[in-house]
Amino acid sequence: MMRFLCVISSGTARKGFVAHVIMTTIASNLQAVRGAMAAAAEASGRVAEDIVLLAVSKSFLPAALREAYHAGQTRFAESYLQEALGKIAALHDLPVEWHFIGPIQSNKTRAIAENFSWVHSVDRLKIAERLSAQRPTNLPPLNVCLQVNVSGEDSKGGVAPDEVAGLAQAVAQLPQLRLRGLMAIPAPSDDVAVQRLSFARLRELRDQIYRQGLASDTLSMGMSHDFAAAIAEGATMVRIGTAIFGNRTYQKEP
Repeated sequence: MMRFLCVISSGTARKGFVAHVIMTTIASNLQAVRGAMAAAAEASGRVAEDIVLLAVSKSFLPAALREAYHAGQTRFAESYLQEALGKIAALHDLPVEWHFIGPIQSNKTRAIAENFSWVHSVDRLKIAERLSAQRPTNLPPLNVCLQVNVSGEDSKGGVAPDEVAGLAQAVAQLPQLRLRGLMAIPAPSDDVAVQRLSFARLRELRDQIYRQGLASDTLSMGMSHDFAAAIAEGATMVRIGTAIFGNRTYQKEP
């Protein structure tokens, strides 16, 4: 059984809620996740080295990320901008690659463009245009994935599947962005067959834009509960949080 040490703070990680969790077993959890990823890849006839692990670190203290880094994890994904900026500052001494995976508001695009290497949640041309215009020219183009609402959930962001091709064509023309592929967060299900259907749909859409002549080497899909199904359907990046850092504990800010 995994054992966790939880520390609740009244800091301002993000408006509304905050959770700081320091884990004592991050290194062993990472080892277990990597082993499970390798097994899923082998079962699907794939090479484990072709699948990137993103550690979803939202709501966890910089100390937990630092521990993960020293266990070999260099790519971290964040959903809340203000919280992420604090961690970027706290870990400035580490050569970490930062990925933004949360919803994007227009007033957040400049800070995202200036501080992240990847953005996985582009679902509107207006947001893509702002990211491109605000990306510093001394930095490499910002790697972006289009978020697709493959499950058709009203409560979830993402471009509709039938609008992916048009948005991909427009985003690919923006000078300071590099279109890399697609991302999805399907409706949760315990049924592996259902999981695979959603991921297969995203892979088909990725293949469609590839046939249009657009670079699309990335399928960002799969989380702690369904990454094996995502790998079976061609995921090139999986976004794992709970299985690495443990369950999140939230507390209302004063």
